[in-house]
Formats: sequence, structure tokens, C-alpha cells
Amino acid sequence: MDKIRYKSILQADGSPPVSGIEGTRTFPDTEESDADLLDAYSRAVVRVVGSVGPTVVSVVVGKTLQGRRGEQMGAGSGVIVAPEGYIMTNNHVVQGAGRIEVRLADGTALPARLAGADPATDLAVLRADTGGLPYVRFGDSAALSVGQLAIAIGNPLGFDSTVSTGVLSALGRALRSRDGRLIENIIQHTAPLNPGNSGGPLVDSRGRVIGINTAIIPMAQGICFAIPSNTAAWVLPQLVADGRVRRGYLGIAGQSRPLERPLIRALGLSGNQAVEVVSVSRASPAGRAGLRPGDLIIAINDTCVTCVDDLHRFLTTWPIAEPATLTLIRGQQRITLPIIPIEAIATPATG
Repeated sequence: MDKIRYKSILQADGSPPVSGIEGTRTFPDTEESDADLLDAYSRAVVRVVGSVGPTVVSVVVGKTLQGRRGEQMGAGSGVIVAPEGYIMTNNHVVQGAGRIEVRLADGTALPARLAGADPATDLAVLRADTGGLPYVRFGDSAALSVGQLAIAIGNPLGFDSTVSTGVLSALGRALRSRDGRLIENIIQHTAPLNPGNSGGPLVDSRGRVIGINTAIIPMAQGICFAIPSNTAAWVLPQLVADGRVRRGYLGIAGQSRPLERPLIRALGLSGNQAVEVVSVSRASPAGRAGLRPGDLIIAINDTCVTCVDDLHRFLTTWPIAEPATLTLIRGQQRITLPIIPIEAIATPATG
């Protein structure tokens, strides 16, 4: 600490001093404080890497290309989420894989199979035939704050515990998955992701997984994304039990369309956009319910609908085969139609 002498200039009320008062004041040693802070930061990262690093694996996949001999090799990372050999990674890492191998942090190579995949969230679960593995804990991604420490750990191409650090730079982002669905509440962070880090965990200072790293934006410095842990924790048991996430399907193709002001006033509508039905599959729930091209969907149950993503959100959580009610505009009239969503066999991009 440094002691600096000072001389009183004013009294507490701002008037001139009655007499000169001298003394000393202690100021923190800036260099020492910075070193302590850096040391605490380093200890936190080292502690997290020591606890989480053994749970991070390298995922090596072989994909057979149509019309070509041999395999195209791909690689990513994954994280062990259960001691029985369940490993979470990105769907795009293992999609189309004919052969999958995982390599543990100690170098052990194990064959693995795909237990389940969800293209809509870019998550997949692998199963390696082993047991007694170290595994991670999920944190609550809803409790995150912008600015907090984020640690990305990967095992790209067998380089175990490749670590980068940064901060959470934004929350609540949205990205399109490869099947066209909107992935919401995406975490944006500044921990640099190396090639092969896709599928690895994003971890907080307590060693809890707060996200699964999924993407970077090419040519953009420090813009990286992760699927939030709450989404991963919701998807995981469904992939383990059923191999897929069950979502409802209506059987329409639609697009957002602004509503005309006279129509909004005439029908007393609260929103200014709706989903216009472009086409209807005849044998689908929408076809059986009587939807027609040109209908404007403004609500499903009590949920306002302004875009196709609103329908996706509703169908993700609504029970399969449970009746729902569509509110729509046909011509100049507001009507309601009962509809019973069925399970989407192939995940459609339009609902």
C-alpha cells in the first residue's frame, strides 16, 4: 500500500478551513491489486478446467459420400452428461455419420452410436458403451448476466481440454437452425472457439455448464454462440428416452403478413400482423380442420400469432393430440376452428 500526504482545503460544509490540517491517507497498491485480481481469475479458470476437462471428449465421425469411395472425416467436441456414457454434442457434428468414435480426455477411444438428435436445436446425444465416467452439472441459463465469465472447453482433433475464456456479451439472441426453425435464447459470448470446438461446453466460474457451443460467425471477431443449458437440459431426457423431441405438426406452409388498418379497427384486433396460410396438406390436422389458403391466423388458443415462429413455440410445448383452437380471419370475418396437432415425423420448417 502507498501512503500519500494531504492537506485539508475545505471544511465539510465547504467553507474555508479554520486551520491547516495535515495527515496521511492510504491508497491501494494498484499493481498489487491487479496481480491479486489476475491471480484469482487464473485460479478460477484452472479450477474449472480441472473439474470439467475430464468430461470433455473429442467426437470423430466418418461420413460416406454418395458416389465416392472412402469416408469424409469430421470432428467436433462433446461433453459427458451421464456416467453411463451419454455424451451431448451438436447435431451438425454427427448428422449423416456412418461411424462415430469418441476419445476421452485420457486418450481412450471408444465406439459410439447416435442415441438421439434434434436438428431444431442443433443438439444430439451419443452413447458410448462404457460406464463410471465423470460427468457435468447443468447450470441455470435463465439466471445468467451479461459480463460474467465464460469458459469454453473443447477437445478438437484430440487436443484435450483446449480452453478459451471470455464474457457473456449478450443473452436472448436467436439463430436459425439448419431445418429453418428459430433457436431462441441463444447465448452470445467472447470466448474464442477453435475449429472442432462445436459441441463442447460453455462453463461458468463454478464449473456448471451454461451452454453447448454451436457456432461462430465467419470473418467476425469474437462473435460466438451457445445453446443455453436450460434448452439442453429439456432436450436431453427426450433424446435419451425417445431418440427425438416430440413436436406438434399442423400441416400448413405460412408466411407473415401485415394486417390492414381498417381490418384491425373493424375487428378490434390487438396485433398488426398475422400468419397467412399459403398451402394446406389435405391429410394433415390443418386439412381436417378446414383451413384454406388465404386464411390469416392471428392466435392459437390464447397465444397471439404474428409469425410462423410463434406457431413453432406453441407446438413445441403443447401436448401431442391435445385439441387446440385456431383464431383466424377469413375474408372480413373472425372465426375459430378446433384443431388437433399430431407429431411431426420429419420436422417441418413451416408448422
